[in-house]
Amino acid sequence: MKEINLRDYYPFYTTDMIVEVPDEVADLLYEYKLSEAAHFLRTYRHKAYFSLDYDANVERDALVIVLTPADILERKEENAKLYQALASLPEKQRNRIYAHYFLGMSKSDIAKAEGIHKSRITRSINAGLRSLEKFLKELS
Repeated sequence: MKEINLRDYYPFYTTDMIVEVPDEVADLLYEYKLSEAAHFLRTYRHKAYFSLDYDANVERDALVIVLTPADILERKEENAKLYQALASLPEKQRNRIYAHYFLGMSKSDIAKAEGIHKSRITRSINAGLRSLEKFLKELS
């Protein structure tokens, strides 16, 4: 049996109220307290403060980004231009850019997979990005 102070767990207790509880209950209360502290820290860190009285759908609206048809069309056109520009690159540059930016591979991982030094991958990707920039400027 462990002794706990109910004032630590329940805000409506204004004075100390020491109670003996089974070990399992004390452990659960302690885990709950840690979980609440972690939740508070995550909320503070990500600035995710929402008032539940504000709107019935505030949580859904914060998580779901609704695109207008014009936004969807614009995004499709931009993607088409990007893929056209990627297709104009030499195969190695295209594969390296795709692996780094689309698949999220690090330059070191790409270098290991190809068996070359990381600096060559970096130079190749930078040259490819410059070529992409030129190509996209010509399209506009």
